[in-house]
Amino acid sequence: MVQRVTYTIAGEELILETGRIAKQSNGAVFAQYAGSAVIATVCASADAVEGLDYVPLTVDYNEKYYAAGKIPGGFIKRESRPKDKEILVSRLIDRPMRPLFDKRFGREIQVVPTTLSTDQINPPDILSIIASSAAVHISDIPFNGPIAGVRICALGDELIVNPTYEQIEKSRLEIVVAGTRDGITMVEGGASEVGEDLMIAALEKAQSVIVEFCGLQEKLRELAGKAKLPLAELSYTLENGEAIRTAAYPRLETACFVKGKLERREAIHAVKEDLAAQYAEQLTCENQKKLFDALFEDMEYEILRSSILNKGLRVDGRGTEDIRNITCEIGILKRTHGSALFTRGETQALAVTTLGTVFDEQIFDDIDGDKREHFILHYNFPPYSVGEVGRLGTGRREIGHGNLARRSLEAMIPSKEEFPYTIRVVSEIMESNGSSSMATVCGGTLSMLHAGVPMKKPVAGIAMGLITEGKGGPGDRFAVLSDILGEEDHLGDMDFKVAGTEDGITGFQMDIKIAGVSPEVMRQALDQAKRGRLHILSIMNQTISKPVGNISEFAPKILTIRIDVDKIGALIGPGGKNVKALCEQYGVSINTENDGVVTIYGKNAKDAEEAKTAVMGIVSDPETGRIYNGVVRRIMDFGAFVEILPGKEGLVHISKLSRQRIALVTDVVKEGQEIPVKLLEIDKMGRLNLSYIDAIDPAGETEERPRREERRDDRRRR
Repeated sequence: MVQRVTYTIAGEELILETGRIAKQSNGAVFAQYAGSAVIATVCASADAVEGLDYVPLTVDYNEKYYAAGKIPGGFIKRESRPKDKEILVSRLIDRPMRPLFDKRFGREIQVVPTTLSTDQINPPDILSIIASSAAVHISDIPFNGPIAGVRICALGDELIVNPTYEQIEKSRLEIVVAGTRDGITMVEGGASEVGEDLMIAALEKAQSVIVEFCGLQEKLRELAGKAKLPLAELSYTLENGEAIRTAAYPRLETACFVKGKLERREAIHAVKEDLAAQYAEQLTCENQKKLFDALFEDMEYEILRSSILNKGLRVDGRGTEDIRNITCEIGILKRTHGSALFTRGETQALAVTTLGTVFDEQIFDDIDGDKREHFILHYNFPPYSVGEVGRLGTGRREIGHGNLARRSLEAMIPSKEEFPYTIRVVSEIMESNGSSSMATVCGGTLSMLHAGVPMKKPVAGIAMGLITEGKGGPGDRFAVLSDILGEEDHLGDMDFKVAGTEDGITGFQMDIKIAGVSPEVMRQALDQAKRGRLHILSIMNQTISKPVGNISEFAPKILTIRIDVDKIGALIGPGGKNVKALCEQYGVSINTENDGVVTIYGKNAKDAEEAKTAVMGIVSDPETGRIYNGVVRRIMDFGAFVEILPGKEGLVHISKLSRQRIALVTDVVKEGQEIPVKLLEIDKMGRLNLSYIDAIDPAGETEERPRREERRDDRRRR
């Protein structure tokens, strides 16, 4: 039986429907808003596994080109591997939902939201978040939801709920917020130097809408919800658990505060190995080994949190607001266009900037419409950065962290008109213990300034953490941590990354593992993050605060000129003949925009300048009195025709070739010879009369022959 619920937003109905499509899945919801439609399904495996210490959840958001009435570009006309955008939306759905599944369910779970229709006006990603949660909520899979997502934009001082693409483009703040009825659990977005007050206002606006969307899903569950499946409760317990805890806990309290990530890991491992040896017989059972490992993680969790809440002391000896030692180096790679090494404690990012041309821009072909980006950031997290052996490659984590860093820097990147280069920043994480995405923001800024990119302002980023007592409700004790370590991220309640300039926020991402956080906690986290950001910026500015004066000699040389639109055809020529000839002659690439902007890309300054002169020659009208370097194209008895601009020829009369009388034109010039000529006049018929410069006397006058002879030759020419 088909069931549906509706909710009105901005004059359009949000429709959630179930019972008509994909009925063999555990749960399926067909969602529509305006011209966009998404089908979200969820399935769980048949068999449960006891004692899993993680949630085996997979979210695979996918977009179909037919949704926008398009056929995929390239040779392969089938949608293939996930695009970066699809991976990013999958993460937007996964992150707020994952903490709400119970590990004891023990089954693999797959959520598949598919965009089936898009009007290219309303983004389908928010619809996918809501539909995915609704599909799980009405299914028989245990879920502590629902959750909902909403996009908030700031147009001026007005906060817009679920804006259109056009409104997003014009906004100074764009955030995607997800959460439950109890509070916000995820935030991600970018901004143009907004203040903390606007951020708080946007989050509060988002929470009120999330409550409404969650209520809509509750209504659908009342109409079509299934009874939930049972959890796979453990049928066994850890033998000698209390004895192991009593023996290990005091030793762990010492080991957990050893300085240095690797040394601390080794100290904790030594305690664990010693206890494992003492109880080796019982740990031969796999189930007992799992519980043993879980006990040690629980003890670390208690020790870390208790020390922070009761003593204000973190595992590396810092206070809650202390930031680790920072060093900044630039120019460590001599052949690259820009390079920087940013080190914060045991987190290190090598950032390299490469400058390219318009032909290097990132081209996107997706259902939102084709677009090009002149700023690209790639983030790499090799296994050696954490002292492990693993496979090299780009996973969802790399794409997500790289996108956060890119958004954080994007607002400070100069426009193409200001800086006509394509900018690619690559961040290689060399060490990691704490936020490597925020290290990427700092390193990216330093490397771009070293490359000569005229950034509007330097950008820095910091990762904040949260430790709460109880469930983080009003009145509960809490501690906000600046510059968190990996352990504090893993065992804490919040990971909140904030990037920005001295004057405001440009990028942020927040994941919360508890039900939600109060406005008081958010305010303290943002204020503390601002102080940390300003501290990091002050250190970065001591190394470099402004772009270097000249870009690298190894970077391409780019010149930009603007010509009259009606001259574009003359520059390009029939079938591109003129512009191709220029590119070949000067070894450059030339790009012409419809608005008359011409960009010349040369391997060196000399080639680019010579090509620019040639372009100006083509699009400029001949000027009387100006001297040109022309090429002799044809020789006649009465003179030589010289091309002074591409496609523009004039006559050098035999009388204007020399100050002495000559018998033959070929006595002075040959076809193909390049000679300097002066444009004497443009006659009534538009013909160009030239003079060979060698035929001009110091006073600037040419020797005159009898006017009768000139008139005779002129009649012959006509």
